[in-house]
Amino acid sequence: MKERKEKRFKVPGSGSAITFGYALAITISWSIHKSVLWAIIHGFFSWFYVIYYVLTR
Repeated sequence: MKERKEKRFKVPGSGSAITFGYALAITISWSIHKSVLWAIIHGFFSWFYVIYYVLTR
């Protein structure tokens, strides 16, 4: 039988943008709270937390 190959649309650079947002959120969170737990939580929210931080500062 023939194997079906799925065609997926991938935006160039999108993976690195997500990783950068994650690292930036963790860095901002650590500099404010000095807590690993908050850094992980804010890293999960990534760019949402970064945008929130910029708007509230």
